Amino acid sequence: MGAAVFGGATLQCSFGMAPSTLTVLPANRVVSKMPMATIMDNVPMVNILPFGMCQSMANPTVASATAAALGVLTPMPCIPVIPAPWAPGSPTVLAGGKPCLNQSCKCMCAYGGVIQITNPGTTNVMIK
Repeated sequence: MGAAVFGGATLQCSFGMAPSTLTVLPANRVVSKMPMATIMDNVPMVNILPFGMCQSMANPTVASATAAALGVLTPMPCIPVIPAPWAPGSPTVLAGGKPCLNQSCKCMCAYGGVIQITNPGTTNVMIK
């Protein structure tokens, strides 16, 4: 059982240099006045905002900047690329027909980063 995730939750990417915030559109107001996050709240630049600078060599801008700096890792601005929904999601709590997020859910960036929830935005609503 983990804490339910709402809009305003704090996120961290394993290759990002700064935390980010989860933005949830106001369609899923289930438990409180705050919209509850679902596994489909994974749209870059809408739901998942940039994590400052990216350090992943799989990111083409980081790779080219690093090559231009003769192999010295050169972070570049983060533009998340999220190819799949959050996983695993809650099997028992649905919002708008989609599984809700709990604090243990993660999603992957196409550049190899693992995005996790560091602060769910609430601590008084628990879901499986």
